[in-house]
Amino acid sequence: MTTDDTTAMRHVTATVAAVLFDMDGTLVDSTAVVERTWRSFADRHQVELSRILAVSHGRRTEETVAEFVSAGVDVAAEARRIAAEEVADTEGITAVPGAGELLARLPRGSWAMVTSAGRRLAEARMAAAGLPMPDVTISADDVTAGKPDPEGYLAAAARLGVAPESTLVFEDAEAGLLAARRCGARTVVVGTAHPPAGQGLDRVADFRNVLVDADPSTGLLHVTLGP
Repeated sequence: MTTDDTTAMRHVTATVAAVLFDMDGTLVDSTAVVERTWRSFADRHQVELSRILAVSHGRRTEETVAEFVSAGVDVAAEARRIAAEEVADTEGITAVPGAGELLARLPRGSWAMVTSAGRRLAEARMAAAGLPMPDVTISADDVTAGKPDPEGYLAAAARLGVAPESTLVFEDAEAGLLAARRCGARTVVVGTAHPPAGQGLDRVADFRNVLVDADPSTGLLHVTLGP
């Protein structure tokens, strides 16, 4: 994989045992819902929305809530309220271009999703985007430490029965990129943002130029990242 941002959009091929995906901002574009939900939270707690959005992406809701509420606020209750609002609000959610086609080409059991969303929210957003749930999903409900801790990615690799360093991770946010790199996975940045943890990594704008060939004799995946 390339280590130079100036060549990060060239053709790159990786051979891996499995592919791991983040959800929000990677497979699913949920920007509109996320901003509506956190704006409501910001208004309730008199916090600037921009401060919240600067750190919330890729992190578990409860961790973000704890950072911004006043002493004495029930963090768990507030996080549950936000989660309920998000599950009920799917307006404007779409699949990242090419995501559906890529997932359809991946053999069953060769990919997993690792998300900072809870399982109910993950199911709601994937359904709203018209994307299938994988056999293995590690959600915020399944870990004790959220991203940037690598626990979620390590758990996904273990559930798939592969070594974490033999996986390819697609991520978009700083916390998720750090988690993926810390678990030893080859990591690709999705989207147009340039988070610090993505420096030196390969990147794709979306999945329209990502190709996968599965080797039936070895079970390995040959992944090509187009420019």
